[in-house]
Amino acid sequence: MRKINDMTNIRRKAAVLMALLLTAALALPLFAYASGDMIPKNGITTIKELDNKKIGVQTGVLYEDEIKDEIEGEEWAYYKMPNDMIPALESNKIDAYLIEEVGFYAQRYEHPELMRLEEKAGESQFAVIIGNNEKQERLYKEMEEFIAEGKASGWLDQLYDYWVKNWNPNTCKIENIPTTTGENGSVIIAIEGGYEPFSFESNGEFSGYDVEFMMNFCAKYGYQWDFWAMEFDSIAPGAIAGKYDFGMNIVVDEERAENSVLTDWYYVCDLVFVVEGEYESELGFFARQADAFNKTFIRDSRWRLFAEGMGRTLFITVMSIIFGTVLGFAAYMACRHGNKVANGITGVINWLIEGIPTVVFLMILSFVIFGSSHISGTWISIIGFSFIFGCGMYGMLKVGFGAISRGQFEAATAMGYSDLQSFFKILLPQAAQHFLPIYKSNVVSLIKETSVVGYIAVMDLTKMGDLVRSRTYLAFFALIAVAVLYFIMEAVLVAIVNRVQIKIDPRRRSKEKILEGITVKE
Repeated sequence: MRKINDMTNIRRKAAVLMALLLTAALALPLFAYASGDMIPKNGITTIKELDNKKIGVQTGVLYEDEIKDEIEGEEWAYYKMPNDMIPALESNKIDAYLIEEVGFYAQRYEHPELMRLEEKAGESQFAVIIGNNEKQERLYKEMEEFIAEGKASGWLDQLYDYWVKNWNPNTCKIENIPTTTGENGSVIIAIEGGYEPFSFESNGEFSGYDVEFMMNFCAKYGYQWDFWAMEFDSIAPGAIAGKYDFGMNIVVDEERAENSVLTDWYYVCDLVFVVEGEYESELGFFARQADAFNKTFIRDSRWRLFAEGMGRTLFITVMSIIFGTVLGFAAYMACRHGNKVANGITGVINWLIEGIPTVVFLMILSFVIFGSSHISGTWISIIGFSFIFGCGMYGMLKVGFGAISRGQFEAATAMGYSDLQSFFKILLPQAAQHFLPIYKSNVVSLIKETSVVGYIAVMDLTKMGDLVRSRTYLAFFALIAVAVLYFIMEAVLVAIVNRVQIKIDPRRRSKEKILEGITVKE
C-alpha cells in the first residue's frame, strides 16, 4: 500500500510541475525576430548616457577597468557566462552590457534584436596562460614561438577572419583536424566551452578558434590535446595551481602577469556596449517556441548532452551518498563510546566543512589539495560531497540514537545480545525511523548542490545546459529541461530511500527475525 502511495505522490508532483511549466511557457513575452532598422529601446546611444545605469559584464574578464573613468555613478552586475547577460538585458535587469566585439556579432546572429553603441569602449589583448608545473618553461617557449610564427606567416589573421569576422554557426567548423604523434605526452587545455566563436560544443566535440589554435599547436610540437571545459573564472586559478597546462582567452593585465605566466597576445579585439533595440515582429509566438525547441534539443542531437550530463550528475550523487553514508557511519561507530581522539578529529572536520561554502570547498580540493594532480573533476566532486554528506550522516545518527532511551540497550544486553548485536538488531532500526526523514532531505539537498561542480571542470547536467544555452542563446527550454531532470532524479532517489525505510521498520519484523541467532535465557 505504501509503495502505491509513493508512486501516486510522484505522479501528482510531476503533474503539478508540468502544469506550472506549461503556464510559464504560455506566459512568456511574445518576443519575435528583428527586421528593418532598429533604434535603442531605452534611448541610450552614447557611452556617456550610461552614467548612473546598471551595466552587465562577465566575471573575471576585467573589461570594466577599461571604461570606468568615462562613466559616473554606474553599477556593475557580474555574470558567469556572456550569454547570461542577454535575458538580463531583455528583462530590464541591466541597461547595457560590455563585451568583446567578436562576442557581440556571434550573439547577434541568434538575437538580431541586439545592437551595439557606435563608440568603441576600449581594446583588449588576449593571451594563453601557462600552467605552473614542471612543463611550464618548455611549454612557454614553444607557445611563444608558435604565436610569433603564426603572426609572421599570417596564419593567425586567417584563423581570426574565418572564425570571427566571417562567423556563421551553420558553416564554421574545423575542416581538417590536424594529426599529432603524441610523442611528448598529453596536455590539458582549459577552455570555457560555451563561448562562440572561440570554444563551443558541436556534434559532441569541441570546436572554435581556440580549439583549432591549440590543435595545431599540439600537432606541431607532438602533444595529444585534452580539452577541459569550465567556468571562465576557474581557468586562471587552475593553471596557476598547475592543474592545467594551458588556459585560453585570458585578458592581458599587469596584475595578472605578476602572478602568472602569460604569453604574447594571440588575438586583439575591440570592446563594445550592447543594448536592446526596437524591432518589428517577423515570427509569431508559437513559431518562435517551436524553433527554440528544435535548437535546444533536436539540432546536432543536443538532447544527448542533457542525457550525458544527467548520467554524470547521478553518478556523482549516488557515489557520494554511498561513500558519505559509510564515512558518517564509521565516524559514529568510532565516537559512540566517547573515544576522545575520534570525537576530536570528527568535531574538527565537521566544523571545517560546515563553515565552508560548498563551491569554495570543491575549489580548495581541486586547485589546492589536488592542484598538482590530474584526478578528474568528477572524482574530486565525489570526494568533496562524500565528506559533506558524511558530516550530515554523522549528525543524523547522533540525533537518531539520542532519541532512544538507554533502557533499550540495557534490555537487549539482559536478553543476551552482544554490544554490536544490540546496536544493529535493536537500536539501529529504531534510530532509523528518527533520522531517515532527515536523510531523505539530505539526499535532495545533495543532488541540488552538485550543480556547482562546473566550477571544477565537470560536465554535469547544469554545465551541459549552459553549453546548450551558449549555442542557442535561448534560456527557457534548456533551463526547464535541467529543472525537470533534477526533479526526476530527486523523485527516484527519495522513492528508493522510502523503500529502505519500510524494509527496516521494526514493526514489520517478526519475532523470529529479531531473535535470530540469539539464545534466550530461561
